[in-house]
Amino acid sequence: MRPSTSTVPPPALTQRQVTAAIAFSALGWAFDLFDLFILLYVAPVLAKAFFPAGRQMLSIAGIYAAFTATLVMRPVGGWVFGRYADRRGRKRAMVVAATGVGVSTALMGTIPTVDTIGLLAPTLFLALRLVQGVFMGGMVASTHTLGTESISPRRRGLASGIISGGGSGVGKLMASLAFLVVTSLFPGPAFAVWGWRVMFFCGLLSSFLGLFVFTRLQESPLWEALAAQSHAPGAQPAPGGEARLAAFVPVIVLGVVLTMAGGGLSYLTSGYLPTFMKLVNHVRPQDLGRILSLSALAVIASSVLSGHLTDVVGRKPAMLLYGVASLLAIPPLYLGLSRATSLAEVGAYAVLLSAAGTFCYAPLLIVLNERFPTAIRSSGTAVAWNVGFALGGSMPVFVSLIAKASAGLAPALALATGVLAVAYLAAALLVPARRNRMT
Repeated sequence: MRPSTSTVPPPALTQRQVTAAIAFSALGWAFDLFDLFILLYVAPVLAKAFFPAGRQMLSIAGIYAAFTATLVMRPVGGWVFGRYADRRGRKRAMVVAATGVGVSTALMGTIPTVDTIGLLAPTLFLALRLVQGVFMGGMVASTHTLGTESISPRRRGLASGIISGGGSGVGKLMASLAFLVVTSLFPGPAFAVWGWRVMFFCGLLSSFLGLFVFTRLQESPLWEALAAQSHAPGAQPAPGGEARLAAFVPVIVLGVVLTMAGGGLSYLTSGYLPTFMKLVNHVRPQDLGRILSLSALAVIASSVLSGHLTDVVGRKPAMLLYGVASLLAIPPLYLGLSRATSLAEVGAYAVLLSAAGTFCYAPLLIVLNERFPTAIRSSGTAVAWNVGFALGGSMPVFVSLIAKASAGLAPALALATGVLAVAYLAAALLVPARRNRMT
């Protein structure tokens, strides 16, 4: 089924409105990932707080399983909020989703530990992770469409890098700075008692952003043009969203594979580095916060440049280049990090890994956007992205289980990242070179 295109021209936005759309889409995605990185940064502490003492890697795998539970619910949120964003607008979906993410994250800081209430502790923690996942899926439906629909076509790759990769880096930087501040206020044993709770309370920043910032955003011009067409005299009603989305199943499947591979590489670098450096390199919390802050800046720079390159050489050639670079760089970098002895050497490896881990991730947003028409872009992008991230986000659990002990983490990560890079390359070969439904 070929979707009809809008005959009503999209309203022109001022440069200030375009900048605001890109900036706040990136910031919304940053707060989404800020809440995820909070969990990743305090995973070893939460393993003791919410899971019975025992095998170290098994407890950490339990925390990453709770992390994966959030990702599993993201497709549900993507479907619900995607349909809402396609019918009612991107901005409204963003406000509701951002508020829900912040509140559910903050509530995690109020849960008693396993020593206090037993198995009810991990149960409550898991329940809140599931709720949070629905709202996080909704963030994708709005942040991943509003910005790219607001900028000129020749700069959409750059917008993709700024929103997805840059937003990811900003979220990581915010979490790193929060970790640095909180570990200073609650040093040593105090962090295991109160510090991790304060980290979760920082999630309320997402709610503040949703209520007081996103409400002032300009709506997507492409969506407004489509809405104006549907209300024009003599306009024919569009087919139901479910039927239209069903016609794009092959596109969704390809998007899922790309996002699983690209997102998995991001999670196994930026996401897993805090745990790796604690368990393998034994980096102190204060030094860890500094290294992760520098790594976040590397992610921002790398993703913006990677996204921009797709505007220059084309989406497909750039993606193939990123897949090859990831395959050749990430596995040996992790093996090198495991042998690093000085803090400077550890920091250099971490920065390089963070930069390389975002190569494949940066262009995913625009590649998905260009595969769907405006009428179902939020739904299609959100479903493909969230299902792919649910699969890619399970990689830390897989690595933690096959490693068995901290000494086996480096080989496990080298193997997993190599496999994901190969999967990304195979999927990138199937991406159409010129087809673009984003008019």
